[in-house]
Amino acid sequence: MNVYRSFRSNAALILSLIMLLTGCMVGPNYRRPAAPVPDAFKELPPPGWTQAQPNEGAIRGKWWEVYGDPALNVLEEQVNISNQNVLAAEAQYREARDAVRIARSSYFPTLGVSPSLSNVRESSNIITGGVVNFVSGSRMDYSLPADFSYQVDLWGSIRRNVAASYANAQTSAANLVNARLTYQAMLAETYFQLHGLDGDADLLDRTVKLYTDYLNLTKERLEAGVASGADVAQAQTQLETTRAQLVDIGVARAQYEHAVAILIGKPPSTTTLPAKVLTSAPPPVPLAVPSVLLERRPDIAGAERQMAAANEQIGIAKAAFFPTLSLSATVGLESASTGNLFTSPSRFWSAGPQLAETLFEGGKRHAQVALEQAAYDATVAAYRQTVLTAFQQVEDNLAALRILEKEAAAEDVAVKAAEESLAISTEQYKAGIADYLQVITAQTIALQDERTAVDILTRRMTASVLLIEALGGGWGASQLPSHEELRR
Repeated sequence: MNVYRSFRSNAALILSLIMLLTGCMVGPNYRRPAAPVPDAFKELPPPGWTQAQPNEGAIRGKWWEVYGDPALNVLEEQVNISNQNVLAAEAQYREARDAVRIARSSYFPTLGVSPSLSNVRESSNIITGGVVNFVSGSRMDYSLPADFSYQVDLWGSIRRNVAASYANAQTSAANLVNARLTYQAMLAETYFQLHGLDGDADLLDRTVKLYTDYLNLTKERLEAGVASGADVAQAQTQLETTRAQLVDIGVARAQYEHAVAILIGKPPSTTTLPAKVLTSAPPPVPLAVPSVLLERRPDIAGAERQMAAANEQIGIAKAAFFPTLSLSATVGLESASTGNLFTSPSRFWSAGPQLAETLFEGGKRHAQVALEQAAYDATVAAYRQTVLTAFQQVEDNLAALRILEKEAAAEDVAVKAAEESLAISTEQYKAGIADYLQVITAQTIALQDERTAVDILTRRMTASVLLIEALGGGWGASQLPSHEELRR
């Protein structure tokens, strides 16, 4: 009984000491470093767009639905389910969540049992008190020990490791969101580029029919003796050249269609997209103040969480300079026979703390602290670069949308002028006051202007997608999983 009381008193003293010391944490406390954030965007949005308030300037729900395209909506829903890169990022996030639980296990003691049964034969020559004992035969040894071990977190090393695992898991969660956004945006961009080619194909198909009519006209005029064979040859060349351009579009369209299939996680042979001509201009995108961008980009949120994790590693490295305290205990039963195993005399126990400190290791700990500090500085630079890149992407696409809208208006005027010029040249040719070369020149200019107009609309749609991606696609840092969610 006295032994038990002594054990209980020592245990109480040790636990009190633990409670007193585990409040200590060495190393720097994390504060998010400042980032280069402008007060306003340099590039103004296109006319008709308004500056939203911080709580309004967000894309709501599924961002691709702003385009009002049911076929695009169906494809986008499949990215999150079947895109293999997204699924890989999701698996990495699950790994990071498991790492949180692994790190948290260090908060708790380790308990184990190691029952054993052995047949023991001791040496016949055992010297005890100067007398040689002659022991013959063997005996059974039954043992049922239970072991307890616990490392006391005196300097916060374990707590910092857990905090780092939380930050890493949140980084992984942000990377998952960023992967989804990246491939969803890539799908929308590819989708609009594909249908931009459909617009080119539709234009060239109508042009082939028009040039066929011109070829028939020149043949009729040749039969009437008012045109030359050169006119017919020129009309035939113009027609066949345009027909070849129409066929050539099929190569790029097929590649875009295959790319869409891969993005939705399907073999190219199973995916066919019907032709569709783009007609609508891109919709306005809500635009908030620049500082809000830091909270809406998943890649920025992930880079910030990487800094937090790197900061904890500095504390872990500094904690290595201080001694470690471990508690261990063993209790159990041991006897030479099963009949006496569960009796009081078979009991045994041992318990006590162990303090360990490294006295010399050739500067390893100093180097480790310097290494972790350098790694942290690298994450700060990466974070700031990510912020700068984000602002560049927003500015690039704001400029693209604004300039392309002006270009589209100017190109519409050019198309109308080219069509009028072609109509005049055609009438002059029919009247015999202009040669066919003038008609061909007008045809070439008109076709080039019309194709440019189609290309500008496609570029406006893709710039709109890239702007939404640059703004974070409606995501917010508040959606990062909490510590409680990561423990589940």
